Parts: sequence; C-alpha cells; structure tokens
Amino acid sequence: MKHQNIELLRFTTAGSVDDGKSTLIGRLLYDSKSIFQDQLDAVEKSSKTKGYDYVDLSLLTDGLKSEREQGITIDVAYRYFSTPKRKFIIADSPGHIQYTRNMVTGASTANLAIILIDARKGLLEQTHRHAFIASLLRIPHAIVCVNKMDLVDYEEAVYNQIVTDFKTFASKLSINDIQFIPISALQGDNIVNRSTHMDWYQGSTLLYHLETVHISSDNNLVDCRFPVQSVIRPHTLEHQDYRGFAGRIDGGVFKPGDRVKSLPSGFVSTIKSIELNGEPIQEAFSPMSVTMTLEDDLDNSRGDMIVRENNVPEIGQDLEVLVTWMSNKPVQARSKVLIKHTTNECVAMIKEIKYKIDINTLHRIENINQVEMNDIARVSLRTAKPVFYDSYKRNRQTGSIILIDEQTNETIGAGMII
Repeated sequence: MKHQNIELLRFTTAGSVDDGKSTLIGRLLYDSKSIFQDQLDAVEKSSKTKGYDYVDLSLLTDGLKSEREQGITIDVAYRYFSTPKRKFIIADSPGHIQYTRNMVTGASTANLAIILIDARKGLLEQTHRHAFIASLLRIPHAIVCVNKMDLVDYEEAVYNQIVTDFKTFASKLSINDIQFIPISALQGDNIVNRSTHMDWYQGSTLLYHLETVHISSDNNLVDCRFPVQSVIRPHTLEHQDYRGFAGRIDGGVFKPGDRVKSLPSGFVSTIKSIELNGEPIQEAFSPMSVTMTLEDDLDNSRGDMIVRENNVPEIGQDLEVLVTWMSNKPVQARSKVLIKHTTNECVAMIKEIKYKIDINTLHRIENINQVEMNDIARVSLRTAKPVFYDSYKRNRQTGSIILIDEQTNETIGAGMII
C-alpha cells in the first residue's frame, strides 16, 4: 500500500544521435538496481561478444534487433523503474531529426525533460529542436546533462561554455526551471553516485534531482471542464429515469449542488450526483473519470461539454494552432482534415499556413506553401461546427487537438491552440 502512494514522475530523454541516451537510461536502471540478474547476464555476455572490455549498458534499452543493427533507436520506448522515494516512467525519444514527431509524442505527458549534450560537440540543431519542443509543450522542468565528460578530461571550462551557450538559447524559451549536471553515463559520474573526477561541481546527482524535483500538477483546477464521452441510460424499470454523463474531467473541481452549463445548448442545471466506480463522491477533479447526473433532463451527447455557469471556455470555429506535422505527405492550405478535440470530432479546413518556425533561431519562415513532416508551423483552422476550447497555455487537455486523415484515419498532426 505504501508503494502505491509513492509519487510518479514522467520524464522524457532527448538528444542528438550518439549523445548517450541509451547508456544513460541503462546506467539509471543499473545503478538504481532496477534490472534483473538475467538481464544483466545477457548484457554482459553481449558486451563480451562485441569485444568490449566494459558492460555496454545501452543494451538494456536498445531492445529491438533492427535498432541495434542500425545503431539508432527508432521509436518512443517507455521504460519503468522505481526507487524507495519515487516511481518513474521514461519516454526515450529517438535522436534523429526525422523523428521530431516521436519526441512530441513522448514529451506530451512529461513533467520533466532530460536534454543530453555531448561535451565534445556542444549544442547541435537537435539540442535546439528538443529544447524548443519541451518549451512548446510547457514541460515545467528541464535537466541539461552534459554527457561524456570523461572524453574531455572532466574539464570544467568545457562544461561552463556549454552551460553559457544553452542559457543564451533558452532565454528565448519558456521553461521555468533548468538545471545543469556534468555527467559520464558510461563511467557513472554524477548519475546515481557523486563523481570523484569533478570536485568543481557542487550540485546534486541526476537521480537525486529526479527523486526530489517538485512534481507540479499541470491540471487546471480553476476552469471546470467536463467533456461528455458517453450517456448512460440503463434499460431497466427501476432506472428508467436515470441519465448519467460519463467522461474524464479535464479541468476544475465539480461537486454535487454546483450550477453548471451544458455546451453547445447553453442550458443551465445543477449537479445532482457524481459517481466514481458506481460509488457516490462529494467532489471530482481532473483527471478523474466519473459519471455525473443533473437535476434537469438535458439532452447531452458525446462531444458536448459541461462547465461552470459563469466560467465557460472559448467557443468558436476559427482556431489558431501551432501544429507539429507527423505525416510524410505534406499539407497545403485549403486542405480538409478531421480534428479530434477532447471527446469531439469534426471536419476542419486548413485556411492558411501563416509561418514555419526555424528551430535553430526560433525565427519565423513566412510565405510558405506547405508543411512537411516534422515541421512546426502556425496554421489557421476553420471547423465545421463550434469547438469549446481553452488555449494550450491555460489547459493542456482542452488546448490540444489531433489532426487525422479522413481517408486513412492516420494521425497526421498534433496541435496546440494558441
């Protein structure tokens, strides 16, 4: 029971190819004693087969044969480990530039981002890209790990220069908390145990920071948002008047007796009851999935939203969106897409492509005709029916959309409403 109450930290790892992400994760798993003996035996055997005189901890995470043959990690892999203080889920994103969309996927639910930089190479385009995406997705914490310090003789000056360069770039971003740690994932310096090679560094180790960083909830507890997922109407005589609205709360706190408004109808009612797993509860908040009944018999259906009477979201059909394009098929203005927003789906048209963002400089590239895979661009959308939304900055759930291809049902983009 005690273990169930331990906090969960979701974090993402990102960096350029060969910056050592797999080795870092392997080192965390190994030094925190989160791997089984048979796994370690297999890795030791594989390391010897490859002729290494050390245990290649990256093999703990590079599990797919095809990945190892190419020497790259090609998808988002989720890893789990725990310490007595905290449980962790790692979203390990690939480093290649063509997998920006995977990084967006892995980082979308993260509380913290680890950005790896090779001490020999300094900041690269991917460093800028990943830092920008972390800022875009409003990840509250970032740890910049300057890796492979053993290959630059643990020189403080090398580390300090990278810290200065990153701070200069990050001054244009909106990441509230950035920490810097010099590490060697291969040798284990400053991962779980303090390094004896870098007496000049007085900060905490990586694991200590992961165990103690404040996990701030990104759930908006002010604006009450309850998208209706389904309507429950039992076909029995004793429950013939029952009409429950089931869904996940995407913001705010709801209590029986609260005055609420139903969108799009605008009808007002009072919450009669809230149930969780069939049991009545006295309050419900994000991200709980509950069933709500109202005093009045309102005709709500999937895609509608229940909100507070005097606190309604934006309602409209014209959206300004920052979109990460995920399809290998480029998109032009006047294209039709299907958008999914909370429990609502509707057809939309891309009215205008306003600009793309240059990841290195954060400058806008204007007068463009199309958006290509892994581009991040600002577009104007016109939806076929009104959408009830908040800005992504205000609410991650009601401020995000997914773009879907009507013909193939493929997810082609992820957007944040501005």
